[in-house]
Amino acid sequence: MLRQFMPNASDSQVSVEPTIDVLPNGLRVVVTSIPHSQAAVLAAYVGVGSRDEARDTLGLSHYLEHMLFKGTESRPEPTAISAAIEGAGGSLNAFTSRELTCYWNRVPFDRLPLAMDVLADSVRHSLLAESEIERERTVICSEIRRAHDQPGQRVSQLLTQATYGEQPLGWEIAGDLESVGAVTREHLADHIATWYRPSNIVLSVAGNVERDEVVELADRHWSDGWSAEAFGSAPRRSSAQASMSEDISQIEVRNLEQCNLALALRAIHRLDPDRYAMTLMNEVLGGGMTSRLFAEIREKRGLAYSVGSHPTAFDDAGHLSIMAGVTAEHVLETVDVALGELYKLTSEPVTDEELERVLAYAIGSFRLGLDSAASWAHRSGGMLLSNGFIEPVEETIAGYEAVTAADIQRVAQRVIREGNLAGAVVGPFEAVDDLRERVTNFSPN
Repeated sequence: MLRQFMPNASDSQVSVEPTIDVLPNGLRVVVTSIPHSQAAVLAAYVGVGSRDEARDTLGLSHYLEHMLFKGTESRPEPTAISAAIEGAGGSLNAFTSRELTCYWNRVPFDRLPLAMDVLADSVRHSLLAESEIERERTVICSEIRRAHDQPGQRVSQLLTQATYGEQPLGWEIAGDLESVGAVTREHLADHIATWYRPSNIVLSVAGNVERDEVVELADRHWSDGWSAEAFGSAPRRSSAQASMSEDISQIEVRNLEQCNLALALRAIHRLDPDRYAMTLMNEVLGGGMTSRLFAEIREKRGLAYSVGSHPTAFDDAGHLSIMAGVTAEHVLETVDVALGELYKLTSEPVTDEELERVLAYAIGSFRLGLDSAASWAHRSGGMLLSNGFIEPVEETIAGYEAVTAADIQRVAQRVIREGNLAGAVVGPFEAVDDLRERVTNFSPN
């Protein structure tokens, strides 16, 4: 006879609660213990991104992200850092955004000490060898060219420029060929000295780990050896400008099979009280296969294979973007349908049935997004660095559950307003004036 094991209620409702410790030098250590995990995921978040850079050396944060994998005092060979982690069966990488830089690795949980050593070594003790700087410059320029050559990425670049204009939020994270070509070793070293300070770093560790061990390892590898200047505060970033670009319709004609179309509206910042309503509004508009944009543009009219929307939020700004891939003859019709759906959001409340559906979708996808040690490491580290706190899961869910149909309509009216639309197209599109007229004269009234 098979014996069944029925877990206790307490076993099935194990709470995952990050803990926060602060080292004497100000570096914050977040630990999320997940006993059933087979992994340990470590992420070092640094509070600097492309919006903190000068225009003539734009891409500096991203350049440095590349360089911190290219040899240290104790691991001088460029491949030694990756070899140490991959030799343990793990993986490592990094990413740069407009507001932060993150370095992470993932290893079997019993290799935590190695992972901590390698992460601290790479972030804190890079050689910044001149030969590697020059070699990596070619790699980064190739990355920039590749992004330019890919229509989907290129239209996102143009849309960002149209939405934010000539300010750091409107510039490309990786910079351009000219700005990357201007970066020197001195720039990289100064960038580290200015921004890579204990008080501007969050170390987030999640998985089958114990808080005491993580904090002890963090103290060993991250406490000592900082310069006296590192204990000052990092510079304050400049505020975002409210105005959009002078050219809110950016079109790049290319000989492609279809057009990549993008629209955007300036929206709310990361901690705006309407952030939960904004998420649900987006789900109604274009968050999935049951969204209004998908139903109208793909299912009803067959204009596009892929269409959707997505909100992006920064410290003091944000935007809502709509993306679609369509043939040139369907660009204007797709724009008209999308603008019509935006108008509906402002003019009439969503139905109770629709609100119930998007609420369930938002909560369900949020929970599923926390189904790994990596997702916990990045959520905890990113939130603590960006917001100064980690919002409990149930508080986020309660925020969604409190949203009403009136809230969704109200946030729609905040965002979907006259003079707040930008557009971009990459592809074989010729009706440039017609698109500019729609974008320039957009009004939901």
